Amino acid sequence: MIPRVVLYCLLGGLLMAIPALGAGRFGAFWLSGMVLAGAFVPVARFGPRGARAQFGVIAPVLLLVTALCTWSEALIFLPGYRQHAARDLTGSVVMYLIVSAGLAALAWTLQLTRPPTAKVERHSGATVLLMVLTCGAAYVIYYLVFGAITYRFFTRGYYPEATQIVARLGLWFWAIQAGRGLLMTLAVIPVIYTLPMKRWQAALAVGMLMWIAGGAAALLLPNDWMETRQRFIHIAEIFTQNASLGITAVLLLRPKPAPLATSLPARV
Repeated sequence: MIPRVVLYCLLGGLLMAIPALGAGRFGAFWLSGMVLAGAFVPVARFGPRGARAQFGVIAPVLLLVTALCTWSEALIFLPGYRQHAARDLTGSVVMYLIVSAGLAALAWTLQLTRPPTAKVERHSGATVLLMVLTCGAAYVIYYLVFGAITYRFFTRGYYPEATQIVARLGLWFWAIQAGRGLLMTLAVIPVIYTLPMKRWQAALAVGMLMWIAGGAAALLLPNDWMETRQRFIHIAEIFTQNASLGITAVLLLRPKPAPLATSLPARV
């Protein structure tokens, strides 16, 4: 099984290397793609069986977490990014649809998915809605705390107008961040409810997925807006925010397993 998992990551990385055909830097794109594919290994191994079902779990993560949420953040803090924002978002959506289909097909072709060994427990619909809203609020807290620390000690020089941008948006800025937290949580719900793993294992898997798909893999690539040190600072910052959200989402949306009933020995 290990060779097939390695092959899944290698071939999955090639899907992300498609843009390198026109942009160059093939090795960087391949590395980024392999890291991204590696984040979906738990889905490929323990998620739903069949290429269509795999696509239904992978695509929401890549479209909402990777494409839309990272795009919206760049739109706020990188003014030069806005010139071709619509074109860039459209290109990302098309590319990540291709990547989603490719990863789903690879999991099916390589026969990585094993039959489920346990049933994933779920809350009622009303409780799920409440937990999703709680995750949105939690993300605002993670963003505020870890974002403030990162800005204070590491990125102030890169974004001299950041405080003015936040002040100008006012409460809308925090509404946007809450919306991003809600969207990212909704995106990983199919992952959370199709991974028949122990609760803590699923929390780690989803936390890593949220971190890597939420910007860490993309920031491995050189770009026109950030220098190398800046990109790696943001990789660490995204870990504190997105991994925390992923872990929180699993712990809130997956109920604790019921304790096994024990029977008292019968008296003679």
